[in-house]
Amino acid sequence: MDTERTESEVDRPEVRSGSGPDSEARAEPAPAPEAAGVEPQPQLQPQPQPQPQPQPDDDPDATADQASRTRRPLRAWRHPGLRWPKRIALGLVLLLVLPVLGAGIALRVNYAGDPGPGTQTRDRDALWLGHAWIDGRKTDADVQALAEQLRDTGIRDLYVHAGPLEHDGALPKSAYPQAGWLIGAVHRELPGVRVQAWLGDVLAGEGPEGMRLEREETRAAVVGSTEQVLGAGFDGVHFDLEPLHSDDDDYLSLLDDLHAVTQDRGVPLSVAAHQIDPFPAANSIRGTLTGHPKWWSQAYFGQVARRVDQIALMSYDTALPLESLYGGYVAQQTSLALEVTPESTDLLMGLPFFHDDDLSHHESAETVEAAVRGARLGLSRTDRDRERFGVALYIDFAAEESDWTAYREGWVS
Repeated sequence: MDTERTESEVDRPEVRSGSGPDSEARAEPAPAPEAAGVEPQPQLQPQPQPQPQPQPDDDPDATADQASRTRRPLRAWRHPGLRWPKRIALGLVLLLVLPVLGAGIALRVNYAGDPGPGTQTRDRDALWLGHAWIDGRKTDADVQALAEQLRDTGIRDLYVHAGPLEHDGALPKSAYPQAGWLIGAVHRELPGVRVQAWLGDVLAGEGPEGMRLEREETRAAVVGSTEQVLGAGFDGVHFDLEPLHSDDDDYLSLLDDLHAVTQDRGVPLSVAAHQIDPFPAANSIRGTLTGHPKWWSQAYFGQVARRVDQIALMSYDTALPLESLYGGYVAQQTSLALEVTPESTDLLMGLPFFHDDDLSHHESAETVEAAVRGARLGLSRTDRDRERFGVALYIDFAAEESDWTAYREGWVS
């Protein structure tokens, strides 16, 4: 401020009256004694003037010491002993930020370009249906409306919720009282469309409650439940057991036993599959930090795919915030899955026909348009001419007309 600056200048010795190195040069000279008619006085020798003592504020050493004390809090962080902790902290930040940034750029690049020609439905698509279709809540009119919705699409399989299984692997027959009616109505209205029993349960891998696949008697009961639903007239069986960690050998053993049953009956064995590890060690890192591994290794996905007739990758609930990132992620997942799925197995990519908005699913990002485009891009780049490929729509009771339109325009037409 001006006031402070003026007061400071007044106090400085060099600008006070009669002081400073050039004060004599600036002062007007006095008249000579003779000119004034005054008897000259003897000249006196100038007395040496005492040198001003430096004030505390003017003492260079004191000033330096005060400045050092003032700067010390600001310089403390520069202490040599803190260099390595700072570098370690910076390294940890970079380890977290750079992979995320790099992955985001890679996903956005994956979503660029145009799908190749001919990357549309192969008439091997599927639709998950809720339990209402076999517990008495649906009627013939509902089946007719469903048939109208599905006609001229690529949907060939319906996964109808007929469970859940008990934790011991058993399935009460009371769980699917109207199965015979539905199967007959679908065969009548939609010739060639298969009705598969969708069975599932929560696994005990992350908590005390749930199905334990490590128990041989539990796996045997699941096989018995499969024979039971096939005996009721279902055209196949579709399993969704979650959360299923990568490299679970008990699950592979169960699939071997189940496939033997379905092959004997000439019907498909189908499974819902977790997503594939998007980059090395991602699943291990997430599992360590959260206790909830999300992905399968690509090798394990291939092991599962070789044991079934259909594998539907649940390519939703990714937590990605942008449509472009989600579409790029689906493209990546499609390519990873195609690389390890044998030609004899149908690979289906899941489409989000639901509109939750939470931490794991942002409906503005996980759209049917982005999923279809991503699946087509992955197919174009990896195995464009593959016939045993399709999409699976999850789920009928949450779907909106805009979802059906996006599916038809992006994949069917």
